[in-house]
Amino acid sequence: MNIDIPEGKDPIGYVWGELVPGIGIAASQFSLAVYAHTTLGLREFEAARLRIAQINGCIFCLDWRTERDGVKVEPEFADAVLDWRTTELFDERTRLAAEYAERYTLDHHNLDDEFWKRMGEHYTQQEIVELSMSLGAWLAFGRLNHVLGIDTVCVLPSHQSS
Repeated sequence: MNIDIPEGKDPIGYVWGELVPGIGIAASQFSLAVYAHTTLGLREFEAARLRIAQINGCIFCLDWRTERDGVKVEPEFADAVLDWRTTELFDERTRLAAEYAERYTLDHHNLDDEFWKRMGEHYTQQEIVELSMSLGAWLAFGRLNHVLGIDTVCVLPSHQSS
């Protein structure tokens, strides 16, 4: 880790809640809102989220799978996200979500008219804004966790011992 965590403190809880409470708590609320209030389908949501996680290298984010009503994407989905251009597992909305995530993260100055035309054919204006805000949250917070080194000490709820 690149910051000191006091003995016995949960790294995520400490960094996001205690170390900078005026910023961290608001950031965590925004991060949680992306999951709690999304109107996007699970597949496009996860394609975009996973593509950013792959680019950021956040171990926690790569391991996480969003669940809705007991449903998660199939195990091979993350590999398909790496191959978003040619995979047969994606419909056009899912493919565009992965493309947008990649371009948003690596090449946002070159989101051209052709790209926006395709987005407008498959997404409403509301969905484009929602996806854009989600991408921003995942890019910022996944990268923050990775850069500070706390992504390797986060424990998924399914991995916690009782």
